[in-house]
Amino acid sequence: MLEIRFHGRGGQGAVTSAELLAVAAINKGMYAQAFPSFGPERRGAPVVAFCRVDDKRILLRAKVYEPDVVVVLDSGLLTIIDPVEGLKKDGILIINTKKSYEEIMNECRFSCRVGTINADQIAREELGRVIVNTTMLGAVVRATGLLGVEDLRGPLMERFGPKLGEKNMKALERAYGELVLKE
Repeated sequence: MLEIRFHGRGGQGAVTSAELLAVAAINKGMYAQAFPSFGPERRGAPVVAFCRVDDKRILLRAKVYEPDVVVVLDSGLLTIIDPVEGLKKDGILIINTKKSYEEIMNECRFSCRVGTINADQIAREELGRVIVNTTMLGAVVRATGLLGVEDLRGPLMERFGPKLGEKNMKALERAYGELVLKE
């Protein structure tokens, strides 16, 4: 089973990211679940969302405490959360940041595999606004190999409609290609 934890702020689309990934996996014949963990937060407050994907039924109904992948939609959260808490030994941390991979590693010294992507810039250029949820999905797909880019097309078109769906696909494709992921 692949377990993913998304960290974002209210309004950034962490919950939508988890849901879209789950729908794409289900459409490919896998089993998946996605759910948020938040209380009465408002736009801008930290939120966490989870996604599980497996080739067999998922009976577990708890938060993801030991993820395979952690996705940080807002690098400002790195100062208030420990993104690698519980991350499995061979896990992957994917961070939306304008900083280079080297800058992030010098500042944070993560011992896991780290992927960096400037999702803010991609979203601004492709969508006209900085909502990075679908952009970050491109990085997740590339880092995990769980699905192909085209596997997200259907869920994106269904969720956003053809015009906005195509823009989100473009952002996703760019993130897939621009992710910096080192061993």
